[in-house]
Amino acid sequence: MTDARPTSPLLLRLPYLLALLPVLMLGGCATTLDATEAAAVAGKTYVVTGASSGFGRGVALKLGAMRANVVLAARRTAVLDEVAAQVQAAGGQALVVTTDVADAAAVEALGTAAVARFGRIDVWINNAGVGAIGEFDKVPLADHARVVDVNLKGVIYGSHVALRQFRQQGAGTLVNIGSVESEIPLAYHASYAATKAAILGLGRALREELRLGGQRHIAVSTVLPWAADTPFFNQAANYTGHAPRMALMDDPAKVVDVIVRASVYPREEVPAGWKARSAYWSHRIAPDLVERVSANIAHAEQFEKAGPAPNGSNAVHQPRVGPGTTGVDGGVRARMEREDAARKAETLPTQ
Repeated sequence: MTDARPTSPLLLRLPYLLALLPVLMLGGCATTLDATEAAAVAGKTYVVTGASSGFGRGVALKLGAMRANVVLAARRTAVLDEVAAQVQAAGGQALVVTTDVADAAAVEALGTAAVARFGRIDVWINNAGVGAIGEFDKVPLADHARVVDVNLKGVIYGSHVALRQFRQQGAGTLVNIGSVESEIPLAYHASYAATKAAILGLGRALREELRLGGQRHIAVSTVLPWAADTPFFNQAANYTGHAPRMALMDDPAKVVDVIVRASVYPREEVPAGWKARSAYWSHRIAPDLVERVSANIAHAEQFEKAGPAPNGSNAVHQPRVGPGTTGVDGGVRARMEREDAARKAETLPTQ
C-alpha cells in the first residue's frame, strides 16, 4: 500500500537546491582587486561611514593605498585620526569628520565638509552599523530602537545627502552595506535583520527612481556580506549570556575588496563571496527551508557552542575603545577556536 500523503514542496525543491550549490560556490565575481580598479579609484572622493573599524576601516585603508580622497566618518575621533594617518601614509588624502549617523544634522554636516574639502563626492559608502543579539523580547526596546536609528535611519540620511549631491554633480555612486540577512533573517538578530532587509528595499526603490528620472550616471549598489570576523560582534548588544559567534565566518579583507569593486562596477545587489551567493540564491529556491536551517545553525552556534559572556548594550549607545574594537579583524575566529578546543577537551574521556 502506498503513502498517499502529499510530499512537502520544500523536499521537492531540495534536490535542485543541492545540485545548484556547487555552481554558486564556484561562480560569481572575483574578490580581489586589480590595476583597473586602482586606476578608477585614484583621485576620487569617497565618504565612508563606520570608518573606525571593520569593513569601514578596511575600505578606507584600501582606498588610501589606491590614492583616493577618503572622508572618514564615525563616532570615535581619536581612532579616526589613526586611520587618517594610515590612509595618508599609503598615498591617499584623508579628512576626519566625527559623525553619529543616527543624527541627521551630523550626516548633513559630513556631506558639507566633504564637498568643502574636495569639491565633490564621487562615492558615498553607508557602512556604519550596530546589532543586538538575543531573543527579541529579552533585548531592551532602547537597543532595538538604536539599531533602527543607526542601521536604517543612518543609511536613509546618508543616501539623502549623497543623492542630492550626485544630482547636482550629474554623477555619483551610492554603496549601501546590507547583509545576507537582508534576504535571510536570522533568529536572535531580529531588529538587525529587519534593518538590513529595509536597506535592500531602499536600494531597489532608489534604482528605479533614478531610472525613471533618466539619471544614467548615478548608481546605487547594495553589498550583502556573509558574517565576517570584524569588531561588530565584539561591539554588538548581547543578551544571550554567551559570546557572539557565527559559523564559517569570512575574512573581512575579502568583503573589503568586494565593497571597493562595487564602487567601481556598481550592480544592484552584490553578495560578497561564495557563501553569501549560495545563501542568497538558495533562499530564492527554498526560502522556508533555508530560514529554518539558518535558524538552527544560529541557535547551535550562539547557545550551544559559545562561551559565557555578560549581557549588556556594549557599544550600541556609546562608543568603546579596547581590545577587538578598532581593527579590521575582530579576533572572533580565534576566540571560537579556543572555545571549540575547550569544549572538545571537556568531552574527552578521562584515562
